[in-house]
Amino acid sequence: MTENDFQFCHAELATELRQHDKAYYVDAKPIISDHGYDRLYHELLDLERDHPELVTPDSPSQKVGGAPVEGFKNTRHAVPMMSLDNTYSPDEVRNFVKRVQKLLPEEELEWTVEPKVDGVAINLRFENGILVSGVTRGDGTTGDDITANIKTIRGLPLKIQSADLPSILELRGEVYMTRSGFVNLNAKRETDGEEPFVNARNATVGTLKQLAPQITAQRPVQVVLYGMGQVEGQIPPTQQKFLAWLRSLGVKSSERTWLCKSEDELIAAIEELDQVRGDFDYETDGAVMKLNSVALREKCGSTSKAPRWAMAYKYAPDQAETLLRGITIQVGRTGALTPVAELEPVFLAGSTVQRATLHNEEDMRRKDVHIGDRVIIEKAGDIIPVVVKVLKEKRDGSEKEFVFPDKCPECSSDVARDSTIGAGKVVLRCQNTDCPAQVRGRLEQFCARGAMDIEGGGEVMVRQLVEKGLVQDVAELYRLKVEEVSALERMGEKSARNLIDGIAGSKKRELWRLVFGLGILHVGAGVAKALTRCFPDLDGMMAANQDQLGELNEIGPVIAESVSTWFSDSRNRDVIERLRKAGLEFQSSLYQAGDEPGPFTGKTFVLTGTLPTLKRAEAAELVEARGGKVSSSVSKKTTCVVAGEEAGSKLAKAEKLGVQIVDEAEFLKLCEP
Repeated sequence: MTENDFQFCHAELATELRQHDKAYYVDAKPIISDHGYDRLYHELLDLERDHPELVTPDSPSQKVGGAPVEGFKNTRHAVPMMSLDNTYSPDEVRNFVKRVQKLLPEEELEWTVEPKVDGVAINLRFENGILVSGVTRGDGTTGDDITANIKTIRGLPLKIQSADLPSILELRGEVYMTRSGFVNLNAKRETDGEEPFVNARNATVGTLKQLAPQITAQRPVQVVLYGMGQVEGQIPPTQQKFLAWLRSLGVKSSERTWLCKSEDELIAAIEELDQVRGDFDYETDGAVMKLNSVALREKCGSTSKAPRWAMAYKYAPDQAETLLRGITIQVGRTGALTPVAELEPVFLAGSTVQRATLHNEEDMRRKDVHIGDRVIIEKAGDIIPVVVKVLKEKRDGSEKEFVFPDKCPECSSDVARDSTIGAGKVVLRCQNTDCPAQVRGRLEQFCARGAMDIEGGGEVMVRQLVEKGLVQDVAELYRLKVEEVSALERMGEKSARNLIDGIAGSKKRELWRLVFGLGILHVGAGVAKALTRCFPDLDGMMAANQDQLGELNEIGPVIAESVSTWFSDSRNRDVIERLRKAGLEFQSSLYQAGDEPGPFTGKTFVLTGTLPTLKRAEAAELVEARGGKVSSSVSKKTTCVVAGEEAGSKLAKAEKLGVQIVDEAEFLKLCEP
């Protein structure tokens, strides 16, 4: 094939992938399977790997995220990004219409109503159809330039084309996280031992402020556009036509819109939107009313803070009233007792709610919660039901105060108050480490993906193992036999074999994963890594006293006490010894003595592509454990590039710069003593 042939193939593949992106993300009507899309995408990557000169700024391959940025520079908006006046009152909607009509007495006004997406406001600047920048609202005058992160958003084209497209076109909208994506992201974070995000908007903010665009590329964020900033050229004359034009450009615009010609129609549209917004796969907190005519907007002008031609109607949080029938106690892996409200079933924000969290004893006392109360519940972040208020005026005297148990509801052992988790917070804990709830929790923690990553070791399996008396601590997992597991309910020999193989495979996991998996109070994945960076092996960690632990970086006095107490317990030491006999990894690959340079000290590695056996994180740990540094971009300072399948542009740049390139096998040889 000639160079022209390669260019033609690349252009055809890129165009087809952009069409599929539009069908999936903008039109919500995919015309190809995920497998089919992946096949085309990998064809493009292969072509660009072999011919890096074909990579264009708007290629679909550029959605994976580039090199980390040093920080976000402040950028001044060409046209200020104003906020909207808002109201919760239908009467104020009528007053708003009257105010605008007074400004335009001779005009017959038309209005649009659109969902107010609860996301992060963004200004996207296209020059001659090419996306050149993405800037947050900031203070309305100046925002953060997050272009590198914006370019990773799958549903956003990096190039738009249209007849008579303005030479400069700034489009404004919201970056948001899908509801379904938010749930999945939080589930993964919890599995990996990370704190879950409070709500989808917070998750979006955190995603856009990542200095590593690769992380943003992995998050389920999308963008919806509905307005404009600076424009040099012609745009449609009305909001309705403008939104349709945006869709024709291949970008997502408001999901539903209403065209209204009176106050009554506006209010009816706002009410209808409130009824249907629960069906959208993103959070909405209101409705936005705008004059349909762009020319009339210019006549209305704006105040110093907001346009006079638009207003937001804010919905009250989704709440429901119901009866609190009872309060039950859940016991976690650390023995913490958490109160849960058992409710008369009530429909709220798209689902029937029967249980809601009460957080802790302190929270219950503050809200004065009684069994039999009428309560108001809402979904925190539209996900987790919580009791927010007690309707004390509806009490009839039959309500009963809930008395926290002094015995564990799972095992009847004593409970005690633990105030070490932070000022003003007190938790009741079961004192019996053999409590079935704690045993189950510790086993689930140990098997989790972020810890020992044992396939098949989920909640249902763990419950059966404990109830049948097969496993009482994590060390006993390594004594299980296939025939014992296959005899459990709904377990065949194949599934049993998969579990046993998964347990055997976990023996090779890094030491920090083992430390995290042990379920020591206050020791998450980050603390586990910090500990294993400071000690050459588990024995060294166990031998350290509380004062020595407290002097380590990232280890405070509370964590030091918890770790020291855990390792000083004879039963825990017995578990450790049985894990040692089972053949688990006790040496730390992250440890590097301060005065002893490692074989990779002063060297910078770049990892690219998919390696045959190593995960990216595992390869990075091998480098760091030997004193090296891992970078996400190739430069003249790069010592070595470790390349796997679909290595892409980093491999091409390394070849161009003459940087050493190795495959996984060669890399592992470099890691040998």
